[in-house]
Amino acid sequence: MHARRAFGQRALAPARRVGLARVLTVLWASCLVAGIIMLSNFGYGMWKGVSDQQHLNQVWTYQIGPTKAAPKALDPSLKRPVDGVDFAIRIPKLGYFAAIKEGIDSGVLYASPGHYPTTRWPGDPGTVGVAAHNVYWINFPQLAKGDEIDLETRYGLYRYRLVSTEIVSPNDRTALVTDVNGYHLTLTTCWPLWAGAFATQRYIIHADQVWPVPIRPGYT
Repeated sequence: MHARRAFGQRALAPARRVGLARVLTVLWASCLVAGIIMLSNFGYGMWKGVSDQQHLNQVWTYQIGPTKAAPKALDPSLKRPVDGVDFAIRIPKLGYFAAIKEGIDSGVLYASPGHYPTTRWPGDPGTVGVAAHNVYWINFPQLAKGDEIDLETRYGLYRYRLVSTEIVSPNDRTALVTDVNGYHLTLTTCWPLWAGAFATQRYIIHADQVWPVPIRPGYT
């Protein structure tokens, strides 16, 4: 009886191995299909985001064209979105240009950089805050202290000069604290830039307005 039971156990072993191999094959195929679907969705999302950004850029160019003129007297009525666009950012060193929408929710940032609604508009004392998905700003670490960043508005151009960068936790809100005694620009995105939605930190770029030369409070 013991010999027959041992023989039966040995006979079942190959069948179990075959069953395990089939399970592993199915699992591998399922992971492969899921990976392909995820990559396809990511690729489509990237294509859609780039397409939407190009459309917004065309809208801005049609409305305004390249802005080089000195800012006019600030008209509050111009500080609002027109056809979904607030203003635009241009970085000569990188050959980068993008129209900027109002807001920083996922629907906005999927298609373009977004203006933090709680921050200032270009030309106002304080901090202008702009956010974007990291995949669209993948080459921004090439920027260095002293590089120029332009914000083009419907009332003129504002030029900023990069002063510093930092990496902070997602919960750090100090980067956007408004300094009413200065004219600043803060750009924020997720870090590492290559990590996409899996990024765990924030990359911050700080810049100060250099043109037009800001008028400090208390001076005329």
